Amino acid sequence: MGDFIKHPFVDMPDRNPEQVIPNDQLVFTSEEKKQIQTWVSHYPTADGAVMRALWLAQEKFSFLPPEVIKLVAAEIGIPYANAYGVATFYTQYFKEKKGKHVLDVCTCFSCQLCGGYDMLHYIEKKLGVHKGETTKDGLFTIQEAECLGACGSAPMLQITNGPFVHNLNKDKVDALLDALREGKVPAFTSVTLPQDEDEMGGNRRTDVSSVESYIVPPISETVS
Repeated sequence: MGDFIKHPFVDMPDRNPEQVIPNDQLVFTSEEKKQIQTWVSHYPTADGAVMRALWLAQEKFSFLPPEVIKLVAAEIGIPYANAYGVATFYTQYFKEKKGKHVLDVCTCFSCQLCGGYDMLHYIEKKLGVHKGETTKDGLFTIQEAECLGACGSAPMLQITNGPFVHNLNKDKVDALLDALREGKVPAFTSVTLPQDEDEMGGNRRTDVSSVESYIVPPISETVS
């Protein structure tokens, strides 16, 4: 037990991290504060609003360094440890600055069997960086992701916590990267969030015209 305490399996957080966002920028607007307090009012305890508040903060600051997590905790009125625990548990919260487009490539069981690692390595080669790294121009960060709940259309990836790209192959990756560089989102992406279904006519995938396209092509057709 003593050796485990000296050498834990995970890195412990820095007790005195260097602040990266200046104090004059480390503030919520009156509208943002009002929104956070509205969320707080929806729950029996203030902790219930922490996920939404962290999400708002990430959209504002682009990532969640310790000072931003402290800001959220103070605004909600909960201990910093509570907010920190949530922010560090979910990979969708970025604890360090990422590229403009974060590519979460699934390599869990279904995607792995259908070529997920092949797609991950192909993207790494195309962008000249490895998973966990960001391109020099700041456009792309590559991440290896656990299951994203789209096993029926493996292999797949998610773009910055939003659109999904199903049935990945090299041509789709090439088209995706080219489009994102131009500030566009290709037609074959799909947003699988329920609140977007009305806008998409009830179809949670924008790249299909019939259910037959859910059929995963043989790996020989997706990876050359």
